[in-house]
Amino acid sequence: MTAIAVTIAGSDSGGGAGIQADLKTLSALGVFGASVITALTAQNTLGVQGIFDVPPDFVTAQIDSVFSDLAVGAVKIGMLSRPETIAAVAAGLDRWQAANVVLDPVMVATSGDKLITPEAIEALKSQLLPRALVATPNLHEAAALLETAVAADEAAMAAQGQAILAMGPRAVLIKGGHFAGPDAVDLLIRPDSVVRLALARIATANTHGTGCTLSSAIAAGLAKGLALDAAVMAAKDYVTRAIAAGDRLTIGRGRGPTHHFHAWW
Repeated sequence: MTAIAVTIAGSDSGGGAGIQADLKTLSALGVFGASVITALTAQNTLGVQGIFDVPPDFVTAQIDSVFSDLAVGAVKIGMLSRPETIAAVAAGLDRWQAANVVLDPVMVATSGDKLITPEAIEALKSQLLPRALVATPNLHEAAALLETAVAADEAAMAAQGQAILAMGPRAVLIKGGHFAGPDAVDLLIRPDSVVRLALARIATANTHGTGCTLSSAIAAGLAKGLALDAAVMAAKDYVTRAIAAGDRLTIGRGRGPTHHFHAWW
């Protein structure tokens, strides 16, 4: 049976993040990708110039169209900028008994532009975190979810991951890519375990869309039947290779994207 995953997220007109990065990732990893677009952004490698939210009832219509016809094996959730959109997505997940939900709590673009309202953060915490198999916040997103300072070391990072775990997801992958040091360290936190995932840091400015790419890669693994730990490790390896190959691309005048199809061209 063909592995299928759906991404519920915003569109990036520059092609490096959001829905575009998600579909590229799923395709590169051998999974058929469907999509539910929650917002349109006017965006490029230099930043976000505008956001247009899709009406919640049309988000609902997209969800129902996809799930009523396709055998969805995993769901990746990205940019949801308004509480009404979050409520529509949460209701859709319940209505279709969606499994293997990967929640990437997108709040700020790589450029620093804010992508979510404060009210939406509260809705995300109460309505989506409890429905997630795994949440994948970076250090800044974790701090925003917890309304605290950004973790300064791995101990604080682990503590924040545990605090987010208490909000309802079955696991938390807290990403430490913003730390300095020779390794990029992520922590996969479950109620009974903490797994440290470290790979050599790659010196590059082409990191636009890495969070979207990682969460989509995890969803790809889950859609293909991998257990969560295996899906996370495979995803981190894929993203690391995509970042390493990013300098082979010449895209835009700002922070460029990773090379999703590094194994192909």
